Amino acid sequence: MTRVAAIDCGTNSIRLLVADATVSDSASGAGATGELVDLDRRMTIVRLGQGVDRTGRLAPEALERTFAACREYAEVIRKHGAERIRFVATSASRDAENRDEFVRGVVDILGVEPEVISGDQEAEFSFTGATRELMGRTDLATPFLVVDIGGGSTEFVVGDGHVRAARSVDIGCVRMTERHLVRDGVVTDPPTEEQIAAIRSDIEAALDLAEQTVPLREAHTLVGLAGSVTTVSAIAQDLPEYDSTRIHHSRISHDRVREITSALLHSTHAERAAIPSMHPGRVDVIGAGALVLLAIMERIDATEVVVSEHDILDGIAWSIA
Repeated sequence: MTRVAAIDCGTNSIRLLVADATVSDSASGAGATGELVDLDRRMTIVRLGQGVDRTGRLAPEALERTFAACREYAEVIRKHGAERIRFVATSASRDAENRDEFVRGVVDILGVEPEVISGDQEAEFSFTGATRELMGRTDLATPFLVVDIGGGSTEFVVGDGHVRAARSVDIGCVRMTERHLVRDGVVTDPPTEEQIAAIRSDIEAALDLAEQTVPLREAHTLVGLAGSVTTVSAIAQDLPEYDSTRIHHSRISHDRVREITSALLHSTHAERAAIPSMHPGRVDVIGAGALVLLAIMERIDATEVVVSEHDILDGIAWSIA
């Protein structure tokens, strides 16, 4: 058993998983098996990618929010006595001219250098984290299509025990919101039909790009990851508060996703903020995130999406173990 700490720093949020990992060789020779036991799992909205799409740089205030979360996480890691730490940084820090400033700050606080991974690496971690416990279930047909809808990018990966194809494209809830819904520094509330159509056009172009390398339509089970998808699940279940145990492995029909997406895109900030399961950091970006999910389901004619709370963070933890 190894106690590990995995950190996933994305465009919108930074997340920590401290877990005990037990890994052993499979008796069948099919590879490693094992178990992750969570000790601490938490998420902080830091908006590291604030303005990156427009300026190409990480904003000073975004860096400070991220460093504050890192200081909190360092204390949690010390408390649990994790033996190994891996810090993975994704879309925003890939794109930023001043990413060296980000790297230096993380090293000073946590003592490890953040790995600014490629979109393909990000997709492989997401696939492992999301599907390791789904393999072998008779009610879920393979191959799986895992989609990780982040703040700045969305990862697509198809596989059936191993990754067959993966692609990262630059559509995410923060990027789409900042590109199409912000006017004079303020998010349009609610967006116009023209703005919604512009987001949809960007998403469709990105799906065309993804399909050049990933056979999206060959998948038999769609697995959705990250905050936009889990929030849609919480809304679909009318949860009185965010409850990861009820969200994990829940299933949402295409019709329900369409209804929720329409409602979110045509609601005001106050109406979205009043949803009991809505994280305050997602209020302005959830409409765009839900639209990404809906467009994917329509592209592959998926009747439902299986929601997973286990994603890139779990994949990072497995990679350490």
